[in-house]
Amino acid sequence: MSRSVLYMSMSLDGFIAGPNDEPGNPGGDDFMRLHQWYGFALDAGPTAETTNGSGIGKQFLDEINETGAVLAGRNTVEQVDHWGGDHHDGVPIFVPSHRPPGTSVANYPLVTYVADGIVSAMSQAKAAAGDRDVLVHGAYTAQTALEADVLDELQIHQVPVLFGSGRRLFDVLPTRVELEIIRVIDTPEATHIRYRIVR
Repeated sequence: MSRSVLYMSMSLDGFIAGPNDEPGNPGGDDFMRLHQWYGFALDAGPTAETTNGSGIGKQFLDEINETGAVLAGRNTVEQVDHWGGDHHDGVPIFVPSHRPPGTSVANYPLVTYVADGIVSAMSQAKAAAGDRDVLVHGAYTAQTALEADVLDELQIHQVPVLFGSGRRLFDVLPTRVELEIIRVIDTPEATHIRYRIVR
């Protein structure tokens, strides 16, 4: 059965993006510091290809590329122009948003904006993914998915750096959420922790 899994790299103090996170500066200042462990160059952009085709970065990129659909927040998709309409391997991309999409989306048949909320967006993403997982991106999307109880797991790549400011992953949650650790992979570049939501 399809699971919804949030994949996010995060600083030790909880930031997933640096300051000045905006369309002209996707991910904010020093964003790629959170993704160096993948094998990305520090000066690469958020849509860069990895420079290291082996190791733990490749393992997680392969895991991401096995997912059957993407559910991502509007801020995330607009900053990277919807990954050019193809996040990976031609899987559908779902964007929960109460506002209609921008004009560029007409060029991307794999991108669907869902106006009736996170539950509907996740339901559509899981149906499209079939027996594969749904890759979830974005802080606000993660928070609303947790609140609606439609997020199943979190794959957090905790990077040994303190950003001090930027965009936090879990800024506001309506209630306490219990997690179960199901996998830990510790490396010098990051600690990769997979959590299951306890229901």
